[in-house]
Amino acid sequence: MPLVRKPAASSAPASPSPAEVFAGLGSADPAERWAAARAAAELPDSASALAAALPKETEARVREAMLTSLVLIATRDSLLSLLPMLRADDAALRMGALDALRSSAPIVREVLPRLLQDPDADVRIVSCELARALPSEDASRALSALLISESEVNVCAAAIEVLAEVGTTAALPALAQCAQRFAQVPFVTFAIRLATDRITAADDRG
Repeated sequence: MPLVRKPAASSAPASPSPAEVFAGLGSADPAERWAAARAAAELPDSASALAAALPKETEARVREAMLTSLVLIATRDSLLSLLPMLRADDAALRMGALDALRSSAPIVREVLPRLLQDPDADVRIVSCELARALPSEDASRALSALLISESEVNVCAAAIEVLAEVGTTAALPALAQCAQRFAQVPFVTFAIRLATDRITAADDRG
């Protein structure tokens, strides 16, 4: 019986060069931008190019690939490059950056204190969500410090909502102080009562 030759194994396609990836991020073709964004995960030096392209990206699939690559690169610079996105007018971009930042508790621990003191109330509101990436004790400490000094009711409401889910009893004094400060704002006093009850019940169970 004659021997049957096995077909030669096809060689794996070559990875794109850094120059090709950077050029692809600026392509007019969404498919090329998507492919470049995915390939960029293997190139730590591409973080700045991804961060520059991200605010201009209009295709949801490409934007998601860019955010994913920044998370996969996982350097301090790649994650810190997401911070300006928290000020974006585009809600989807803000939330995408927020979710990406929450992938790294060490980065959240580093940036959260200054974000919670940002002059822009909208940034402080969004930043409350970052506390969910921290252990409950750290989240309670950061958000309690915010509640003690915060004058914007919507920022306090955002912090209270997070504390209702992840807070510890260490947050109770700050919640009580906030309740006194906003005693004439019914939705805040209700939210604080709910958060206090949940924290107390969780402590009793623990």
